[in-house]
Amino acid sequence: MPLRLKVNDIAFFERPLVFARPFRFGAVTITASTQLFVRVEIEVEGNGRATGASAEMLAPKWFDKRPHLTEAQSLDGLRRSLAIARELYLANRSFETAFGLHASCIGPQVAAACAAEDIPPLAAGFGPAEIDKAILDGLLRAVGVNFFDGMTGNIAEIDARLTPDIDDAAIARFLSTRKRIDRVAVRHTVGMDDTVEGEGGVADAGENAGARYFKLKLNGDPAHDAARLARIGSELTRLPYASRVTLDANEQYADLAALNALVDRLDHDAALKPIAANLLYIEQPMPRDITKASPLGGLAARNFIIDEADDCYDAFPQARALGYRGISSKSCKGIYKSIINATRAAAWSVDGGPFFISGEDLTCQAGLGVQQDLGLGALIGVTHAERNGHHYVDGFADTPADEADAFLTAHPDLYARAGGKVRLAIHDGDLLTGSIAAAPGFASFVHPDWSTMQPLKRPTPRVSQEQTV
Repeated sequence: MPLRLKVNDIAFFERPLVFARPFRFGAVTITASTQLFVRVEIEVEGNGRATGASAEMLAPKWFDKRPHLTEAQSLDGLRRSLAIARELYLANRSFETAFGLHASCIGPQVAAACAAEDIPPLAAGFGPAEIDKAILDGLLRAVGVNFFDGMTGNIAEIDARLTPDIDDAAIARFLSTRKRIDRVAVRHTVGMDDTVEGEGGVADAGENAGARYFKLKLNGDPAHDAARLARIGSELTRLPYASRVTLDANEQYADLAALNALVDRLDHDAALKPIAANLLYIEQPMPRDITKASPLGGLAARNFIIDEADDCYDAFPQARALGYRGISSKSCKGIYKSIINATRAAAWSVDGGPFFISGEDLTCQAGLGVQQDLGLGALIGVTHAERNGHHYVDGFADTPADEADAFLTAHPDLYARAGGKVRLAIHDGDLLTGSIAAAPGFASFVHPDWSTMQPLKRPTPRVSQEQTV
């Protein structure tokens, strides 16, 4: 019988997060933000009550990049998304499967309540994504099952009700055949303000932690990007091992003409050969609205993926029709959507592949955030994933020492003590997934210390157009 549950309480908490160095991507530079924590209390039919948790950094000007918004206003949209989702999930008082609850709430969340508050779809999906992770954690804990065993048995009862292009059998078949990836390679992020040459640069093992994969940010100017990529490519040739790269423009290329100019340089500029010869894919080059109206044509030969344009369950089929071969997995965009998209990629690759799903990291922080995202990727087949939280933030940052120590004790293959702090442990460029696979719940033996946090700041009341006249 399917496991059914109902949610009795949802609470949001936060901690300030100060970066060790600026992170510039797209049109924003982050030096500090807030880490969100979600705690849910659920009742599982026939299995009693359980507490589940999740965590994620609130990223300004990524979910909603509209230029008229300040960074603070863009974060307010995420807080409102969370508050709206909380009300929808708590309003459902009947027992339901974990995915069934998600499916009943995601439409009213995105198309109705958030649309009425001028919250675009990608930001609207943030609230359900974070609550769903915590609910899944609680469900797994209630029955004493780890994430990988639970998901291969489809404990959440994921089905095709939101995705008529595939069927229930395809989803169940995909999940039942999953084999956990033991080691996931780190893809090291090189932000727009990061050092390229010399000490602290791309080839410095102290900075890249021995990574064999690199994610290079672009700013949308073909000439500027080509010159910087040539410098980075020159540095990568200094590494004592082979490396592969991905490029990410975070919607900064204005249109196909600008994108063609970059690809033409990649194809013909000898200085870019170290990049072009090792390029896996180009991520979200154009704004999401331009993306959806712009078939790639001949550009598709370079392998493009969408990320910010992944704002609904239909996004991947729509992108495929435009010439895109892949889509990103980020737990902040929804664990169920990632699993559905991985199912699609596997099915489409049989008929005319390769299609693929990638692992991208919107600064997942040490603890629950990185562990749950790592677990998701290791389940769906992501062999290398962008990991940048450990690079831009100093270990567990200002997390209380006792809490950081608890994560280190529970997951000694994933963390180590260095420089006076508990930090992510990278083994020859890889992260190990052994301890997160052993943990009952969603990829963690332990929860954060709720007593050391503040309640999540309430969103600022939205001022209507009528009020400003």
